[in-house]
Amino acid sequence: MTPDTTPAELEQALADAASAAPALGASEPAVRAGWIRAVADALDAAADELVPVAMRESSLPEARLRGEVARSSGQLRMFADVLDEGSLLEVVIDTADPDAKPVPRPDLRRVLVPLGPVLVFAASNFPFAFSVCGGDTASALAAGCPVIVKAHPGHPELSVRTAEVMIEALRTAGAPAGTLGLIQGFDVGVTALKDPRITAAGFTGSVPAGKALHEIAVTRTEPIPFYGELGSLNPVFVTQAAVDARGKDIATGYVGSFTLGVGQFCTKPGLLFLPAGHGLQEQLAAATGGVAEAKMLNDRIQEGFTSGLDRLQKVEGIRVWSSGAATLLQTTVTELVARRDEILEECFGPVSIVVEYDGVDELKAAVEAFDGNLTATLHAEDADTELAGELFPLLTARAGRVLWNGWPTGVAVSWAQHHGGPFPSTVGSIHTSVGVTAARRFQRPVAYHDAPDAVLPAVLKDSNPAGISRRVNGTVTTGEVSR
Repeated sequence: MTPDTTPAELEQALADAASAAPALGASEPAVRAGWIRAVADALDAAADELVPVAMRESSLPEARLRGEVARSSGQLRMFADVLDEGSLLEVVIDTADPDAKPVPRPDLRRVLVPLGPVLVFAASNFPFAFSVCGGDTASALAAGCPVIVKAHPGHPELSVRTAEVMIEALRTAGAPAGTLGLIQGFDVGVTALKDPRITAAGFTGSVPAGKALHEIAVTRTEPIPFYGELGSLNPVFVTQAAVDARGKDIATGYVGSFTLGVGQFCTKPGLLFLPAGHGLQEQLAAATGGVAEAKMLNDRIQEGFTSGLDRLQKVEGIRVWSSGAATLLQTTVTELVARRDEILEECFGPVSIVVEYDGVDELKAAVEAFDGNLTATLHAEDADTELAGELFPLLTARAGRVLWNGWPTGVAVSWAQHHGGPFPSTVGSIHTSVGVTAARRFQRPVAYHDAPDAVLPAVLKDSNPAGISRRVNGTVTTGEVSR
């Protein structure tokens, strides 16, 4: 068993992060990009060592874990590329205009700067992609923030070794000491969150834990932003036309999605809404019954799943369609609305609920029953354009990502991705934890008013020595600025 971080070790980690913050924040984008690429290369080189450790601690298969390593290193390289290009800093320059109306305009130059040391609470279900080398860490480093990761107890050995690989890569590449640190222990994480040297925190985990940590973050003497991903049901809605056109494919795709990774994805579709008389019960039951047995991440998660499934099965109006390695439940919209709080509670693991609706009004009522989610999906046909036009605004109000004829498990790392949503899926619906703009969570804007070129940060100087992309007087350019 890995021991908790001692008070002295925690103090050292916090002091090192605070010491690293000025140099890391002042680093040129290209230099920071080089440090981040070094970490990516080191992770890839260590995959043969790290993956077996992850397999042993998480029960996840080798192919899945190697894919996670590649996702993590690829994400780091993406941030490095964006640093080189300059968009991550959102540089905006409005040169002085003495003829502006109603009053003359001063020279204004705006740039995003790092907040400072960031605390990241690692998740259990993605030992690489949402853990020590995951998206929160990558985006905070790209923003210029030192990171202290609170390791997840589900994979402690992997956490230690991954951190060692990353820290050595940063050191060798020339990054400031203290750029990355690792701590262990629940109480240690709470103590770190309360420390005034921590300027923001990222979290992926349960609703109760996330709400408790959020409360600590926002009630400090100096409140800080807390970006928590807490839970999501990710409903899928299917029209009659879609059932008629490709019902069997929808049934197969749905089962594959809700059982992927033993149902331990934050984007697992927890409910499938089908029109009454859909005729897909046999296909759904057969597909669910064919799911192979697999271990969950750890005993604690298995116990939580068993308890949650038992609770769901006891809800009045819930029926079991298929059980085994995965479980498929069934109910109706009428029963769901009547017992909304009991049914619409996430059960983390290989279970999902088919909900039958009778007509468009019940379909809309079903959509409106939901609180915030990471995703919402509509399976429809071209003939459903009018209905889809009515449903999309309802789905948009309740989800951070709205899918058309797809499945939510699988979150592409890209410029346009948004992995977040209204509460309770996250506590910061305007931000994403995946994609380029994830770094925006750990930055704040500063505008310089009539500052002389000699004292400005390099990215704001007239000559644009780094050649980055900047918006000057409304136009995006990489050129020089004339005052």
